[in-house]
Amino acid sequence: MKQLHELKAAVVGTGFIGAVHVDALRRLEVEILGVVGSTPERARATSAATVYDSYEAVLADERVDVVHLATPNDLHHPQAKQALDAGKHVVCEKPLAVTSDQSAELVELAGRSGLVHCTNFNLRFYPLVQEARERVRAGDVGEIWNVHGGYLQDWLALPTDWNWRLEPARAGALRAVGDIGSHWLDLAQFVTGRRIVEVFADLATVLPVRRRPAGEVETFAGGGDDAREETPVSSEDLAHILLRFDNGARGSLVVSQVSSGRKNSLRFEIDGAAGAIAWDSERNEELWLGHRDRPNETLLRNEALMHPAAAARTHLPVAHAEGFADTFRELYRAVYADVARGEPAAEPEYPTFRDGHVENVIGDAVSLSNRERRWVEVPA
Repeated sequence: MKQLHELKAAVVGTGFIGAVHVDALRRLEVEILGVVGSTPERARATSAATVYDSYEAVLADERVDVVHLATPNDLHHPQAKQALDAGKHVVCEKPLAVTSDQSAELVELAGRSGLVHCTNFNLRFYPLVQEARERVRAGDVGEIWNVHGGYLQDWLALPTDWNWRLEPARAGALRAVGDIGSHWLDLAQFVTGRRIVEVFADLATVLPVRRRPAGEVETFAGGGDDAREETPVSSEDLAHILLRFDNGARGSLVVSQVSSGRKNSLRFEIDGAAGAIAWDSERNEELWLGHRDRPNETLLRNEALMHPAAAARTHLPVAHAEGFADTFRELYRAVYADVARGEPAAEPEYPTFRDGHVENVIGDAVSLSNRERRWVEVPA
């Protein structure tokens, strides 16, 4: 069995998230053999790592154990398929693919390959998200009745805001739901242990025309003062979704990329017969515990007060903040443990391609519900 420092990776994509992948791998002492961007020049300009001339060069490098895909959504399916065919373990950003047919194919291919495969739902690895899951499993909430919250951002709130995620050909038919709503839907099922079985969705494009810059714009970056042209937009800026879970619990979700002042706020609350639990990514070091007959509590991230499985995902003393970048490190710690063994565990501790496919299937139901204005069942 190999050690982490003996494993070697390559990162495909040199934007905002690609850089986070690189940083997390370095902190785990996984050797990064190189990165590849849309062009070698772009990769050299945006990365301190060695640059591959092409994706094909990455796959041809027999030293590469794991390929990390941090590319635009439309490239995930073909690139993941090529990596599996080349015998590489794969970590793929979400969405796993732009259609559920594509993601289903990747689940099948990955299963046959025997290789480790991960969909990058990193938010599961906030320590207090892990703690919420452990408390639900321990019965602290009791029978779950209600799961509600939202994921709000403001980086696309202006008509001049632009990014490739606004282009369905590159991002897929769903935008706000596919990009950030998928994180919330994944967490809701991960923390509760319950499956979403029906949805009723109302999607809205509040900025149907945007002023697109002439050049490319990085995620979360402004468009600058370049020449612009008015461009129609069809994907949703916000969504309101009602949910039903497989135990009969109800849920509701608001997803928005046009909520001023909300930079990256994912919030969920779980109400049950014995209590409630709530968490907000903008206050990620706190877990709110709601009670009927005694004072409510706020649990600060503190290894000494957490369940062992959750405490294993935190490494700094209480009040020494851990955050977004640390979730990638902990996700990859779990992934690379299986890579070191040479195969996926029977029950992986990380989200697999199957979890990515589940979100695509839910996305299909959301789209159909919005079009037909009705409740839609989510296939198992």
